[in-house]
Amino acid sequence: MDIGTIVGLLIGIGLLGSAMSMGQGGIGSFIDVPSVLVVFGGTTAGTLIMFPLNAVLASFNIAMKTFIHKPQPSSEIIAKMISMATIVRKDGLLALEKQKVEDGFLSKAIRLLVDGIDHNTIRAMLENEIKSIQDRHYDGSQIFEQIGALAPAFGMIGTLIGLVQMLQSLSDPSAIGPAMAVALTTTLYGALIGNLFAIPFAKKLSIRSKEETSLKELIIEGVVSISKKENPNLMKAKLNAFLSPKVQVK
Repeated sequence: MDIGTIVGLLIGIGLLGSAMSMGQGGIGSFIDVPSVLVVFGGTTAGTLIMFPLNAVLASFNIAMKTFIHKPQPSSEIIAKMISMATIVRKDGLLALEKQKVEDGFLSKAIRLLVDGIDHNTIRAMLENEIKSIQDRHYDGSQIFEQIGALAPAFGMIGTLIGLVQMLQSLSDPSAIGPAMAVALTTTLYGALIGNLFAIPFAKKLSIRSKEETSLKELIIEGVVSISKKENPNLMKAKLNAFLSPKVQVK
């Protein structure tokens, strides 16, 4: 579980909600159905026009990575692969069949090793899988980036709608208030969706993608080293280059 994402959302929603509730009229004065229709409806429509439906639906599953993110530490994976390299040099590749591996990507790579696939083919297959994962993550982050751009834009459109309604109702003072509510509340909704949710989600997904890619590239290098039956100490030095000095395997 990514505590930072949850804490950030709770702080943002809590402080903004508190500020709204302290004003005259309370938080209820910030609830406006026409504004919701303009911003949420317009943003949803624009997103569906811009991206395929299956990509939009998949993006919400990808967005869960901003909340649920618990990869196995890189140092543990390196230690595991060093242990495997020692076993292979002693007992051969088939001895890896008995090894329990938590990481799914590493487990797949080990199965390829045990099946006798050469290291060049293994590298090519795993790099293709990484490319596919990167593409999916990129599509997801792009969708949220565009939501972050569309929501404030539709907020401004709602503002223009409200101003037009207000100007048409200058002779009726009772209609000016609701028209102004649409004009101002839509801008607020658009800014909140874009800056508290969509853009932060897009940036967090980009960071998660880089972290996951780096871990998988580390695994590829380790598996290739195991396939070549390199010295475990040499392998450790190569893989430690992926990590910061504080978390490197000693």
